[in-house]
Amino acid sequence: MTLSRDELIRYNRQIILPDFGVAGQERLKAASVLIIGAGGLGAPNLQYLTAAGVGRIGVIDFDQVSLTNLQRQVLFNTDELGVNKATAAASKLKALNPETEFEVFETQISSENAMAIIVDYDLVVDGSDNLPTRYLVNDACLFLEKPLIYGAIFRFEGQVSVFNQELEHGSRGPNYRDLFPTPPPPEMVPSCSEGGVFGVLPGIVGSMQANEAIKVITGMGTTLSGKLLLFDSLDFTSRYLNIRSNENNPVTGSNPTITKLIDYEAFCAGPVIEEEVLASLSVHDLHADNSRYFILDVREPYEYDISNLGGLNIPLGQLKEQLEQIPGDKQVVVHCKSGVRSAQAINLLKQEGYTNLLNLEGGILAWQKEIDSEMAVY
Repeated sequence: MTLSRDELIRYNRQIILPDFGVAGQERLKAASVLIIGAGGLGAPNLQYLTAAGVGRIGVIDFDQVSLTNLQRQVLFNTDELGVNKATAAASKLKALNPETEFEVFETQISSENAMAIIVDYDLVVDGSDNLPTRYLVNDACLFLEKPLIYGAIFRFEGQVSVFNQELEHGSRGPNYRDLFPTPPPPEMVPSCSEGGVFGVLPGIVGSMQANEAIKVITGMGTTLSGKLLLFDSLDFTSRYLNIRSNENNPVTGSNPTITKLIDYEAFCAGPVIEEEVLASLSVHDLHADNSRYFILDVREPYEYDISNLGGLNIPLGQLKEQLEQIPGDKQVVVHCKSGVRSAQAINLLKQEGYTNLLNLEGGILAWQKEIDSEMAVY
C-alpha cells in the first residue's frame, strides 16, 4: 500500500527512524486495529494509533461521556457530556488524521457479537475495565487467531502485555488465561469507580499499549509477548513477570474445556448467592426506624466522606479483617452505592456465620432518590 506525498510529509519523523522507514509506515497504513473501549485506556490508544497512521481503526463503546471521566479521559471535553464515547472519539480523531478510516460500534461487546466484529481486524487492543470483557475478548482472539494488546489499571498501578502473538515458528505466545485461567472472587476486584484511579495513569499505560501495537504491526523490536509489565506510578518503577503457556488453560491447554464463547458475566460472577441471603430492607423502612438496625457501609472511605447514613464504614475488601466490629445480635443493614457490593458483602459474611443481614435495596442511590434528594453521591 503506497503512501501519498502528504502522508510522506505527515509521518516523516517516524519514517526516518532506523529500521522503520517507508516499509514500516506502509504496514501501519495497511493494518486494521479494533479498540475495545474508548475510556481511560482506549483514548490514548486511539490518539496515538491514529496519529501514527493506522489505516483502519474500529472503536466499540456503549457508554456516554460523563463528568467523572474527564479527570483522566482527556480525549473528551465538557461539551461532550452525554455523547457516546465511540462516536465522540471518532469525530475528533478524524480531524486529527483524515487518512485513517474509522468504524464506530455504539454497543457493548458480547458473546453474541464479538466474533463477528473482531474477525475483520488484524489486531485488538483491550481498553476494557472489567473481568467479563477481558475474558471474552481474550477467548475471541484465541478462536480467531488475533494478537491482543492487554492493559489494566487500578489506583496507582498498571499492567501491560501482548497476548496470542504469532511467533517466528508459527506458534502463538501466551494469553490472558495462561496468567489467570479463572477469575478471582468478584469482591477481590474493585472497579475504578470503587477504588479510584490516578488521572495520568491511563495515559501512561494506554501509550504503552499503543507502543506494543505498533511494534506488532511493523515487526520492530521485542514485544511484551511472554511478559507482564507491572508499573507503579507512585515510585515510577517497573518490573516484569514471565508468562508461560499453562497446560491448565481451559481454552489452549492440554485438555481444553471451553471451545466457544460462553456467558462471561456468569463465569466471572462466582457462586450464585442464595435468595434468602439477599433478604432486604427498603430505604423507607430504614428511614422510618433506623434505631432497630446496625448500619454497615461497605463503600470506600472517600465515598463515605462525601455522604453517608451514619453507619460503620468498612470497605468490602477489608471485611474479613474487621469482623469483630460487626454485631451478631442485632439486624445489620448492609449498603453500598447501588446494592452490588453490599450483596457481595452479605455473601462473604454469611460464610463467616452471620445470619442477621439485610441488604439495603438500591443502596445510597435509592436513599438520594427517595429520601434525601440533596445528598451528594459520586
